[in-house]
Amino acid sequence: MPPVMITPRIRGFICTTAHPEGCAANVRSLMDLARKNTSGKGLGTVLVIGSSTGFGLSSLVTAMFGYGADAVGVCFERAASADKTGTAGFYNLVEVHRQAAAAGRRLTTINGDAFSHSIKNQAVAAIKAIGKPIDLVIYSLASPKRKDPDSDTVWASTLKPLDRDYAARTVDFDSDTLKDVILQAATPEEKIGTIKVMGGEDWKLWIEALSAAGVLAPTCRTVAYSYIGSQLTKAIYRGGTIGAAKDHLEATARELHQRLSATGGGAWVSVNKALVTQASSAIPLVPLYIALLYKVMKARGTHEECGEQIVRLFRDHLAPGKTPVLDEQHRIRVDDWELDPAVQSEVTRLWEQVNNDNLTTIGDYAGYKLAFLRLFGFEVPGVDYAEPVELEAALV
Repeated sequence: MPPVMITPRIRGFICTTAHPEGCAANVRSLMDLARKNTSGKGLGTVLVIGSSTGFGLSSLVTAMFGYGADAVGVCFERAASADKTGTAGFYNLVEVHRQAAAAGRRLTTINGDAFSHSIKNQAVAAIKAIGKPIDLVIYSLASPKRKDPDSDTVWASTLKPLDRDYAARTVDFDSDTLKDVILQAATPEEKIGTIKVMGGEDWKLWIEALSAAGVLAPTCRTVAYSYIGSQLTKAIYRGGTIGAAKDHLEATARELHQRLSATGGGAWVSVNKALVTQASSAIPLVPLYIALLYKVMKARGTHEECGEQIVRLFRDHLAPGKTPVLDEQHRIRVDDWELDPAVQSEVTRLWEQVNNDNLTTIGDYAGYKLAFLRLFGFEVPGVDYAEPVELEAALV
């Protein structure tokens, strides 16, 4: 396949193209951040489920290049084809593999349906090939659907409020305008489906499979990622179908912790900050909230992007020798700067003022769109986008 020029093609909240060099530059930035802000040693082997983008990618890079870990990653990504670029997650991992080889770190990526038994079995085999048990399992899976591993049932998640319809404002990226949407209340079946996809059931199956195979270190820790958010997003997020799934995830953490702590390990949910990710961009109301939040937190000097958030999570809670600091519901909280009352008061003030005339100035809408494009390797400093690039690559 000859080199070609790549430009972003945005359709709603999805970009259908990705830039290999931009994605590689993003990964190198995450590596630099990890190396400058961590100890450089201490972890043996790490499994990251959902390793190709967002919090999962940052966790993989931080563990490997910040704490010297070997790793197994699980993802569901697509390589380039005759008429399509590869996905951003695929190009991200191509660079992680290249950098791991240069640093003498072992990395195995398993590309497939993480909900299936076969992928779990492949992960077990990869861990056994490394020859060291798993010290840390990161569960960072974001998927709209889940096929039941023991049947043909396919569960779908929804982004809906519970009990009653909800009127919300969201951002139309194509026109850069606000629009009103009516979100219908979820049915009982939709609530169940969302819990099946985004709750803790699959996380538990992973830990059970790894434990049964004897590949968990006695002191293995595991963390799943979650979000709570503010009162502004409560109806659609924590008070909606996703929130019901997150409640299930937290209950699963407490169950797993009881089991793992018996040998010195542990299981927790980490509640993270609102950030621009492929998943969050799909949630009505949330992009507008994030644009306003970025404006306030950047002005206060407390804004963190994904890599910075995960570096702080590891440094303060997950690094070897660290004991996680928990809230009263057994959760790690790195959303503390977001939920600072002064921050939320200012975001609420801006929320009440924002309209189509001031959308691009009252918040950090430009910063939001820039962060969105960088997810796919575009608008990354130092990358020449006028230069044709090779689309084909391999995870080696």
